[in-house]
Amino acid sequence: MSSWHDFAAAAPELAARVRERLEATGLALIATLTSDGSPRISPVEPLIALGELWLGMMPASRKAADLRRDPRIALHGATVDKQVTAGDAKLAGRAEQVTDPATVQAYREAFGAQAGEPVPPALALFRVELTSASFLEPAGDHLDVTVWREGGPAATVEVR
Repeated sequence: MSSWHDFAAAAPELAARVRERLEATGLALIATLTSDGSPRISPVEPLIALGELWLGMMPASRKAADLRRDPRIALHGATVDKQVTAGDAKLAGRAEQVTDPATVQAYREAFGAQAGEPVPPALALFRVELTSASFLEPAGDHLDVTVWREGGPAATVEVR
């Protein structure tokens, strides 16, 4: 599994595009697995800081319960229009809950600095270890899709 830092080192241009897309709205959709194995889609505010991709959420939320049971996720940056003019970012990996007080405090400070508001007192914090990332963007008469999988370089394919 790769940290955000590892991903950005392996595929810097792709990581920059994905980061830009996630930070443009501050909102993403996370896909988790429920106890019966069916998918659940929920909103989440991802934060890239301290070399990691973080997901903070209410401790009693269904998505937090899902992640405690099965850490596999897909994360999709908020799409702003159906033509995807700003691009479309997707990530996959595993979310590991972090409870270390020093790390949680560092997250709180980074979130406050970036969001301009404090994190609510009750918090379930997860660090995402990445296995893949992709970015889709219109390119005239086709789409360019750049994909990175852990352990390899990023590659772009044209989709017509």
